Amino acid sequence: MTISDLRQRGLILFEAISGSRAYGTNLPHSDTDLKGVFILPEEEFYGLEYVPQVANATNDEVFYELRRFVELLLKNNPTVLELLGTPPDCVVYRHPLFEAFRAEDFLSKLCRQSFAEYAIAQIRKAKGLNKKINHPEPPSRKSVLDFCYVTVGAGAQPVQQWLTRQGLSAAQCGLANVPHLTDLYAVFIDEDPDGGYGYRGLVRDPATSQDVLLSAVPKGEEPVAYLSFNRNGYSTYCRVFREYHEWVAKRNAERYENTVQHGKNYDAKNMLHVFRLLRMAEEIALNSQLQVRRPDREFLLAIRRGEFEYEELVQQAETLVKRVEAAFAASSLPEAPDKAATELLLVQTRRAWYGAAK
Repeated sequence: MTISDLRQRGLILFEAISGSRAYGTNLPHSDTDLKGVFILPEEEFYGLEYVPQVANATNDEVFYELRRFVELLLKNNPTVLELLGTPPDCVVYRHPLFEAFRAEDFLSKLCRQSFAEYAIAQIRKAKGLNKKINHPEPPSRKSVLDFCYVTVGAGAQPVQQWLTRQGLSAAQCGLANVPHLTDLYAVFIDEDPDGGYGYRGLVRDPATSQDVLLSAVPKGEEPVAYLSFNRNGYSTYCRVFREYHEWVAKRNAERYENTVQHGKNYDAKNMLHVFRLLRMAEEIALNSQLQVRRPDREFLLAIRRGEFEYEELVQQAETLVKRVEAAFAASSLPEAPDKAATELLLVQTRRAWYGAAK
């Protein structure tokens, strides 16, 4: 099922322009996002292939089936709540049955979690992005040997440095496990220029190996040193390296260029949404109102233009989080939306739709 199918079959209950154009933070080049609610035909609803939502390939047009829409409303999901607060100039179509769905009937203290905690997650995301921008990973990955250290007296040296100072090559080395000690290995040296002991070196291939390499050591040989492999450090590094290069491959080129151009090294659009969500959450707690079209548009656009320092925004956001927490603690909003009343509304809407279709 496609969005075109929904339109052709007359299944849409509500359709609206969403995102920056609804918030009032759009720029001349901003995309036009569409969101809406549809209702499955009776036969398909009762059948085996329930369709909870339909979206286009870029996911900037999303329509929720009525039941899925109501499920998300009961969780105070920001995306679906915002549909109920869509400014009139952004409403494309509203079926008369959809008039019964009003934002004020669903606002509750769950908004603290759904709005504010989502914003907190965006702050963490912004911090992670800030780190990626300011501390980029080189194109080549470090090897296992970069996480290996050799004991020297009471201290340790990186294995490559130790080999150079000893006038040795990695190929001359053999490693053997030290019993009862995790990731600690005895280092043996083959002094035979022809490699008579057959030691295998430290790793199979420095560029691709994921572990050190063990050798068979003749009985009676004495180790010259001990090597420690920081396996956890290597594992963490590989994860960070992989995530960084996945981010480089998938990042939105336009948003990244915007980040580079304003020179503040954070995703300005991401930070805009942090403050939009937190301020909306505070308004809900204090006034029991959902303001989708933002009265603080200029402040949000100033964030997007990069007019604030990253650290300043994070500090302001963390202060705002505390205000939101306090506002919800004192709020008269219900703990959660009325599930029974919402279910009744769902059933009545579906019955009315199917009844009219017959």
